[in-house]
Amino acid sequence: MMLEPSIDELQEKIKSKYTLVTLSARRAREMRHAKDMLIDNPKSHKLVGVALEEILAEKLFVQEDDSK
Repeated sequence: MMLEPSIDELQEKIKSKYTLVTLSARRAREMRHAKDMLIDNPKSHKLVGVALEEILAEKLFVQEDDSK
């Protein structure tokens, strides 16, 4: 069974697996309350999957801290 989107594709967008998991979990919680998806016709029926699809579509990303 192949999971979509693949971890390799996602890590091209966000390098850290920890950041990827944290971002998708937070976004899934947000969607559970607001029901506002950033993509049309997601393949996944689960909110974490939809969040991962949003990351792949570059609708959801992590802003780097430039204050360092």
